[in-house]
Amino acid sequence: MVSQVLGDRYEVQKQLGKNAGRQTLLARDLKTQELVVVKHLSFGAGLAWDDFTLFEREAETLKALSHPAIPRYLNYFELNLPDSKGFALVQTYVDGHSLEQQLKAGRTFSEVEVRRMAKALLEILAYLHGRQPPVIHRDIKPSNVLLVCSGSSVGQVYLVDFGSVKTLTASEASSLTVVGTYGYMPPEQFGGRTVAASDLYGLGATLITLATGTHPADLPQKDGRIQLRQVTHLTPAFARWLEWMTEPNLDQRLGSAPEALEALEQQRLRGNSFVARKPSGSKIALTKGAGVLEILIPPAGFDLGTGFLCLFAIAWNSFLVLWTGFGVFATPLGINIVFALFSLPFWGVGLSMILAILFNLFGRTRLRLDRQQISLTYELLGVRYSRPQPSSRRDINKLEYTPSFFTRDSDGDRVEIKPQIIIWSGVQKYNFGGSSLSEPELDWLAYELSDWLGLSITRE
Repeated sequence: MVSQVLGDRYEVQKQLGKNAGRQTLLARDLKTQELVVVKHLSFGAGLAWDDFTLFEREAETLKALSHPAIPRYLNYFELNLPDSKGFALVQTYVDGHSLEQQLKAGRTFSEVEVRRMAKALLEILAYLHGRQPPVIHRDIKPSNVLLVCSGSSVGQVYLVDFGSVKTLTASEASSLTVVGTYGYMPPEQFGGRTVAASDLYGLGATLITLATGTHPADLPQKDGRIQLRQVTHLTPAFARWLEWMTEPNLDQRLGSAPEALEALEQQRLRGNSFVARKPSGSKIALTKGAGVLEILIPPAGFDLGTGFLCLFAIAWNSFLVLWTGFGVFATPLGINIVFALFSLPFWGVGLSMILAILFNLFGRTRLRLDRQQISLTYELLGVRYSRPQPSSRRDINKLEYTPSFFTRDSDGDRVEIKPQIIIWSGVQKYNFGGSSLSEPELDWLAYELSDWLGLSITRE
């Protein structure tokens, strides 16, 4: 069918897929010159009435949907070709690869990436299930999820192929038609029953496939439950959440997309679990969107450490004034110049202490990431200083989080290492934390950075 024009408008470019009387074609809209997807249902000996019903339902459902992560309905018409008769559904084209294609190509997905896709897909399901009547996809699996990658991040996630879709009215709570895919279909769907939680099972099984690289049916099971923890190194909290999503007993499974999303976001990332919430009382301002994440850390303020530093700075600089004054004015010419030069490093230490005090009282730290670059800026009394210099976001390759711990120095004395976060961009590192931030705040910021960048957290 390549180069054939369908409906006097859509020129076929290539075939994307074929299955039992259905063809999925990539075509060019000759009116708009945009690429579109044409799903073609052909009349033939193998076509059942249910196939036509599902195809028509898919068209009607897509026509009523409007979501940025779902292909948009464009057209629906009857085809009457010399070698083929049937119907055609036209929808927008997404230039991405399915999760199934990515897995076959050898790609592996980190836990952070799997969680990010879980969140994106749950938001799509919340939209579908929240419609009146609710729309149930019924066939969520890796081949029906497209991923448009963007640099080091996961990118945009799309849910496609609504060929098994069902609108859930009171009269359609069950059906004699069994649709879905083995391994991704919950037990109740085998019996023709479909509810919102049925999609959650398919999503959970899809996420398990990403986390393990293995089809759910090939994983160890006990009493119909996937034994996930035997085959992955996922954190226990996330593994429990996935088991909850794929619970075979419908009454014990998570019941809705909003409920599943809330359960995911309330997990904590401390030790073996997740943190996703800002600690109560924290003054850190975090703003984020699709294209930018900015963290503004306010002045630490006056505390006991700053007080001791003030006293020490006063004593140190007072001594330097007396010492330098004596050396310059009470020694012969020539020696006093050498003395003054010798004192300069000590004055540098004194100035550093003064700047540290001022920064604790009035300084702010601003970490900003956008689509192009990462920058870490220190702001004090209207003066801004970036260290290191901004670099390309594409070079970000590692996110480290070091909690507080104690070690011993070369003399055997016990020394506390303050917690910090380090973002590596090539060979440059952007670090913040220390005594100015609490561990709960750093836990929270590490989670937010990990989620936004799509990078796993390395604990050093």
